[in-house]
Amino acid sequence: MKRVPGSKVTQETIEEMLRGERGDENPMGELVLLAVRRLAEEALEASVRDLLGREYYERQPGGASGYRNGKRTGRLKTSEGEVEYSSPQVRGIDSSHLTELRTHLRGRTKRLEELAVEMYARGCSTRDIEAIFKTEEGRSLLSRTAVSEVTEILWEEYKSFAGRDLSEIEPLYLFLDGLYERLGPGPRREAILVAWCIDAEGRKRLIHLAPGTKESHECGVEFLHDLQRRGLRDPVLTVTDGAAGIIKAVNDVYPDSLRQRCLAHKMRNLMNKVPEAARSEFKEAARAAYQAPSVALAQMLRQDLVARFDRDHPSAVICFEEDFDACVAQLRCPTTHRKRIRTTNLLERLFREERRRSRAAGIVFGERPVLKLMYSALIRASDTWRGIQVNELETAQLQRLRETIREERRKGTAAVVQEDKQPSAPVSFSSKKRT
Repeated sequence: MKRVPGSKVTQETIEEMLRGERGDENPMGELVLLAVRRLAEEALEASVRDLLGREYYERQPGGASGYRNGKRTGRLKTSEGEVEYSSPQVRGIDSSHLTELRTHLRGRTKRLEELAVEMYARGCSTRDIEAIFKTEEGRSLLSRTAVSEVTEILWEEYKSFAGRDLSEIEPLYLFLDGLYERLGPGPRREAILVAWCIDAEGRKRLIHLAPGTKESHECGVEFLHDLQRRGLRDPVLTVTDGAAGIIKAVNDVYPDSLRQRCLAHKMRNLMNKVPEAARSEFKEAARAAYQAPSVALAQMLRQDLVARFDRDHPSAVICFEEDFDACVAQLRCPTTHRKRIRTTNLLERLFREERRRSRAAGIVFGERPVLKLMYSALIRASDTWRGIQVNELETAQLQRLRETIREERRKGTAAVVQEDKQPSAPVSFSSKKRT
């Protein structure tokens, strides 16, 4: 039976996870453990190749000294749990270098974890890998060739996540947010566009993130078109904050979907425009409108709020009326789903928790923090990603809602076309007018 390198087995497991074929309770935590295991196995296998001077199953003429002799199980303790990895064994040649490398790996688990998470961001440079495998005396335990190979493998793994097929996902609710991080030295922060969804089975799933982009219309359209190219179907409803570029992108790319304005962002904006003495009353009235049992009742409560506060707090009323239809779009969805789909708070909570833990751990976010930050947040808070129930009645409601939205759009388009075809008023000519 042909032996398979341990790193290949680990890679197959990672690919199964990315395709959603494994039922792990903590998929993101398991993913980082597999990533650490893969990193250790690739390093050891590359060292054996350099030591023997040949690849797996390759023979050298002249009877070269040394040969592969199976593998043993090594263990690394990380903050996510113990990692078991496959360590190749050799015979007939001095293998003290492998022993030194295994010992070194045990002492660098924290740095291995950081790298394993960061590898899903934008790839790791050769310098990043070399730094991990250098001894205190500055001697590298891996050859430059091995370092380059590990770097390329990590980059390929990230690309498999960022370019994976999304056609099996049927999103009911899509959530978009822009999170600002420092991507380089200096105080300037740049946006990272993030997308996750609740699918037809009620599961919450991370869809995509694009580091180093802006919340502009062009970047938003490119981001959403990338999801479509990879097979993601249009959602029933998309939740965004108030970024004008992202709002326009959603309206352009998903014309047959509803758009929900994040109410957490909206309420913060409103409270900033109301004096402290009136905040409680204004907040209660706004919340009653946003969380009304129906859109019709929401419109009545809207009119009531405007009548009560327009004279004393005109700027707050203007803010309240702005994009109101998008603020109450979730009221057209099943009642049991509304609380979960009216904000983009899930990612914000995860990132706040990640920043707190990262500061406590002394982790510095430098030139490549993007997916390191994302995956660290998902890993450490993955237990909070609990889905929602979607029963047959709610599925039928959402299907009818899809059809209604399409019909409303068709009627709206037809009305615009009809208006354009209306003959213009006859022009009166007179010899007294200069024509």
